[in-house]
Amino acid sequence: MAGDGNRTADPADLAVRAGNSYPPPHDAASAGRRKRALGDAVGVTQFGVNLVEVPPGTDSSQRHWHSREDEFVYILDGELVLVTDAGEQVLGPGAVAGFPAGSGDGHKLVNRGEATAVYLEVGSRIAGDEVEYSDIDMAARIVDGHRRFVRKDGTPY
Repeated sequence: MAGDGNRTADPADLAVRAGNSYPPPHDAASAGRRKRALGDAVGVTQFGVNLVEVPPGTDSSQRHWHSREDEFVYILDGELVLVTDAGEQVLGPGAVAGFPAGSGDGHKLVNRGEATAVYLEVGSRIAGDEVEYSDIDMAARIVDGHRRFVRKDGTPY
């Protein structure tokens, strides 16, 4: 119904954000990842929703966990390997996974297959969220009101 505040968008019409914002050399593993910000396109502000494409040989991110934000993924197409402290688990279409805030259990998705995998990524948008990267000397900290990448001792990249 027009004028009721509802908004729609066609994902194919949305801008693609390729790669990531990690500092080198941590940007390489997920440089081929592509995201479309579905939630932003329809005016959602309390949580984010991204349509994510992960080509073969690409990671979704560095293995990480959030201090305040919950994350949820729903696999739409292809096969991804979920890597956590517990090990590895293969996820296919219809699989879901959740990552509660403050868990301390880093996660990432890896495409070891031969086709691009696609999933929905949903996350809360909690002010002051910081990120720990489990396998590398990197964290995302709030510095001067903005989230910045730093080494775990606090020195900037």
